[in-house]
Amino acid sequence: MQNPNLVLFYVKNPLESASFYEKIFEQQPVAAFPTYVAFTFSNKFTFSLWSTQAKDFVSVGSGCRSELAFMVSDENEVRRLRDHWGKLGVSIEQDLHEAVFGLTFVALDPDGHRIRVCIPDK
Repeated sequence: MQNPNLVLFYVKNPLESASFYEKIFEQQPVAAFPTYVAFTFSNKFTFSLWSTQAKDFVSVGSGCRSELAFMVSDENEVRRLRDHWGKLGVSIEQDLHEAVFGLTFVALDPDGHRIRVCIPDK
């Protein structure tokens, strides 16, 4: 069985977006080029930013209709991250609230991609 290990977000300016993600990931990218930036984590998952302005970029779609999610250990960690990201100036689209799966909030990156913080499904 194959396990997905890479997520790509299409962005206007990968280096600018990388500055945002460095704050919330609390780490530097492993690769940074004008049209592509990659962050790799200890679980071997890679999150990348790819420029919509790159000469080899092709996509007929548009919009930000997905989420990058952080499932954290408990509700206190959800609240802590909401406070921490607020102090970093991260835009919050949907503030702390109870969803069907528990306490959550949604932030936005500079391109409008949704970033959810929640607990594992109850």
